[in-house]
Amino acid sequence: MAEQKLARNLSKRHVSMIALGGTIGTGLFLGAGDSIQKAGPAILLIYIITGFFIFAMMRALGELLVSDSSKPVFIDFMEEYLGPRAGFILGWTYWLGWIIIAMAELTAIGNYMHFWFPNMPIWIWEFAFLAVLYLINVTAVEAFGETEFWFSMIKITAIIAMIVVGFVMAIFQVKTSVGVTHFSTLWSHGLVAHHGHELLAAFQMAFFAFLGVEFVGITAAETKDPLETIPKAVNSIVVRILIFYIGALAAIMTIQPWSDYSGKMSPFVQVFSGIGIASAAGIINFVVLTAAASSLNSSLFTTGRMLYSLSEGQGPFSKLNKHAIPMRAINFSALLIGLVIILNFIFPNDAFSLVTATASATFLVIYGSLMITHLKFRKSKNYQKGKHYFRLPFAPYLNFLTIAFLFMIFLILLFTPATMMTTLIAVVWFVVLYVISLMKIKK
Repeated sequence: MAEQKLARNLSKRHVSMIALGGTIGTGLFLGAGDSIQKAGPAILLIYIITGFFIFAMMRALGELLVSDSSKPVFIDFMEEYLGPRAGFILGWTYWLGWIIIAMAELTAIGNYMHFWFPNMPIWIWEFAFLAVLYLINVTAVEAFGETEFWFSMIKITAIIAMIVVGFVMAIFQVKTSVGVTHFSTLWSHGLVAHHGHELLAAFQMAFFAFLGVEFVGITAAETKDPLETIPKAVNSIVVRILIFYIGALAAIMTIQPWSDYSGKMSPFVQVFSGIGIASAAGIINFVVLTAAASSLNSSLFTTGRMLYSLSEGQGPFSKLNKHAIPMRAINFSALLIGLVIILNFIFPNDAFSLVTATASATFLVIYGSLMITHLKFRKSKNYQKGKHYFRLPFAPYLNFLTIAFLFMIFLILLFTPATMMTTLIAVVWFVVLYVISLMKIKK
């Protein structure tokens, strides 16, 4: 029987947008207000520092992917270089983490649609979005890529509009309800909002804003010309961080003093409302709806590929359909994600924010393990005998610095009262998976 392989049907255009979509999410559109309130203009430096280490992690991931693009998911590299037990724990953690994130995003979609249709039950919208995105994911890889392309395009358009509006208003010194717009508005009210723990907490928020950037690593086995496409997608992340994160936040704090923003509302809504656009809430609601749908779309893609990889060629989830898509794995993942529609009748929506934060905390461990995997790869025979098209510069020193940075964020999570419990739950999560691995894996 011929070996089944995932089809390489994602184009350069798709992968480029997927990489971009992974760096722009609801963390920027909704969470930036809290970050600005805690750090002030210093948030720009915090995003630059965090973005630097995220880029280092992505360069390490890119080097691994280019060394062997046949692996379905990047967790396979962890299993090869850290051992089967580490691969088991990190693989199932990554799969479960994306399942939980998808549940939270599906809940968010229902709430966003409730904004326009307050009299319709939320579960109808949740079911409709999940059904449509499921059909896209099981139809063809190209359909997923095309959908994600346009989701990302909407997010990019919103951010570019914000940057252009801010730049033009500063040049012409447009008067708004909060005063006259100047470039100096960015720094004239102080550079740092808080010192100490409040400022450190902003690092944690910046990290969560980048969560999902590694998603491009899931697409490697289904990418045309991976030796060319993957390096370009990874390298472009730097420019995107500078333009879309730094540019958007700088524009927001130029139009309106950073001290005027509320941490409980999207700064995009606040700034559009401040310049007299009455439909600001509706515009941003559409954008964050797109961001949530994009995350759900990516979740279906990721969890299906992860479950296919974790099955290790055995069992029902190891089969591909005629389109070379792991349909059974996607079916099972979608079924689990869909349980949130029922659970939302029983538990309040806020319960999922706790679980999502727990899943997010585990990504710190996954990213740190990725840097350790890269260190092991550099010492392996595969590296010594291979052709190196794409390397992480300043390794291994940059590996150690990145691991230290991730550990710092983990400590911030652990000693922040609002996230202490979720971090401890994440630790329990790893302990439980380790115990299960002792029963399943003998070495």
